[in-house]
Amino acid sequence: MQPVSAPDHVASQPSRAATLIVGAAAAFTGLLVVSAIGLWAYYGTTVFFEMVKSGIAACM
Repeated sequence: MQPVSAPDHVASQPSRAATLIVGAAAAFTGLLVVSAIGLWAYYGTTVFFEMVKSGIAACM
């Protein structure tokens, strides 16, 4: 009796849902980085760090 397993071509390809989730996470992370750089450029470092501290304090 042979063991039951998935064919090699199916197991080696990631599912479409996994690819979509990874892509969405990468896009969201990129958006956060671009937003942080934009805030830094617009407001300057002092105001940027004050806003970050305020945001962290509001979450706690």
